[in-house]
This record gives sequence, C-alpha cells and structure tokens, in this order.
Amino acid sequence: MAREGIAHVFASFNNIIITITDMTGAETIARCSGGMVTKSAKDEGSPYTAMKVAQVVAEAALEKGITKINVKVRGQGGNKTGTPGKGAQAAIRALVRAGLKIGKIEDVTPIPHDGCRKKGGRRGRRV
Repeated sequence: MAREGIAHVFASFNNIIITITDMTGAETIARCSGGMVTKSAKDEGSPYTAMKVAQVVAEAALEKGITKINVKVRGQGGNKTGTPGKGAQAAIRALVRAGLKIGKIEDVTPIPHDGCRKKGGRRGRRV
C-alpha cells in the first residue's frame, strides 16, 4: 500500500521552503529550504534551487516510505503579492521526476479580507 503525505511548497520571490508531512499535517517527514542547498543568497528563490530542494525532500520522503503526495502551493500572501514565486512550478516538476506520485495540487496562499494596509504610503512606492 502506498503511504500518502502532503507537500507544503512555500515559494516567495527570495526563497523556497518545501515541507513534507503526514496526511494530518502534524508530523514533519522531510523539510528543506533554498538556503540549505545554495551558497549565494540571490539564488535562493531561483527555479534551479527549487529543483534541488525538491530532490532532497523527495529522497528523504521515499526513504521513509511515502510514495504519493498532495501538493499545497503557497505564495507570500497577506497584503503582499498573491502569486507564488518562480520556483514553485520547478519544484512540483522535480517532485514528479524524483518518483513521487501527485494526487492533487492546490493553492493555499492566504488572502486578506480587508486587513492591514499595504506598505508604501499614500502615493505608493516611488522609484
């Protein structure tokens, strides 16, 4: 029988964090971030780094017997941008290539319901 898990992919524009948990989300099985696989800070959010992070996480998950995952993709959200960073798609592809079967992919980026004010002042950020 295939053991299932959830892959939480947090992709901002500066970093990527992938955590694989059991189906309840309570127990972490494997986790890795962009800073753990690359030396330079500017590359932490890149698609190549995301691919490497996904490989590390998938390897650890397969070792522990997890073969099927549901993916939850998350961008920064809140009053920042609602789209996931450029590493999200590369990470999902790398998880598939590593041998994990994917059930469903869903976007869990938090959406504000008129919360805090966006930073930048009344006239926005002036460049």
